[in-house]
Amino acid sequence: MDLESKVERVKMALMGEKVAAGFSGGADSTALLDMAADVADTVVAFTVDTGAMPRGFIEGASSIARDIGVEHVVLKMNLLDNPEFTKNAANRCFVCKKIMYSSIISEARKRGLDVVVDGTTASDMFEDRPGVLVNRMFGIKTPLLDAGMKRSDVIEYLRSRGLEYLDETTCLATRIRTGEEITPEIINRVSYAESLIRGLYGDGRIRVRHEGGSAIIEVDEPERLLEAAIIRHLDDELRAVGFSRVLLDLTGPRKTPDDAMIYRPCRDAESRIMFEVKLPYSIDIAGTCRELLDKEPRCSEKMGVIMLEVGDGNLTIFRNGKIVARRVTDREEAEDLLLEVLPHIVRGMSVNETVSE
Repeated sequence: MDLESKVERVKMALMGEKVAAGFSGGADSTALLDMAADVADTVVAFTVDTGAMPRGFIEGASSIARDIGVEHVVLKMNLLDNPEFTKNAANRCFVCKKIMYSSIISEARKRGLDVVVDGTTASDMFEDRPGVLVNRMFGIKTPLLDAGMKRSDVIEYLRSRGLEYLDETTCLATRIRTGEEITPEIINRVSYAESLIRGLYGDGRIRVRHEGGSAIIEVDEPERLLEAAIIRHLDDELRAVGFSRVLLDLTGPRKTPDDAMIYRPCRDAESRIMFEVKLPYSIDIAGTCRELLDKEPRCSEKMGVIMLEVGDGNLTIFRNGKIVARRVTDREEAEDLLLEVLPHIVRGMSVNETVSE
């Protein structure tokens, strides 16, 4: 499906609605807010100030919402005072998003807004994001995901509209290794480190991981920091604010979610071309089968598998998160099949099984 068709699907879902949009100012939520502003009856953007976001986050989000012409509401909620969050268990992102969207939903109801949406895309489903399960729990709509929009689609849309967005909108708590307590001191230390590196590195993705007192610097092009003067400066500054060691990750950028589908050729059978992808969570077979009923799936909860005919292609969905596409001509066709079933998989999730520590 082309981008224009996907955008049209998003707008049809929002047409005439009274919308409360969870808004970070990042690419996904900015694109969603812009589409909603075009067709919804009422739109309000809600941003939660958690006390653990990058510097300039609130100001940047407010500026973008103002440029789009949408009312922007900032809800203050310091998660660094919440023991459930600061203990930093494996489900911290679920805890965080649950608290945030409980607040957004409450405020939305007071304002008579009956549809709550967030900017989850199809690409997000290939990342380990337990916070996505909050959408299922609270009935939060995900128009971009439902329309099959990927991260690359979002960026293309924003460029076509000439819209600015924030590069850094992820919670700084995600930089702290699971199991290490989240404290204001560590959040401030990471925030300072990323701001310092931003001044030296320039535009691009920057992360400083806090692991046992060490600062692990992740950037897309580590060679841009490999100068003796820069290295000495970073070491001096970051050790001065409390890091015990300063390390530069030379691995380079991780594979993006849009590159997650792998080609698996079958020997001596060109017509049996297949692709596979592994989602970072288990799939609720019974729930997903119910969601896919109109597509007449063949399901075996005992074996943990769903087989599905979609057009000329075939999908096999496994409980462990693996999905195999067969009888397809290329990666694009395999991806189209996957994007068609992803919303059904999300709606079929069992929240109780996936939010434990």
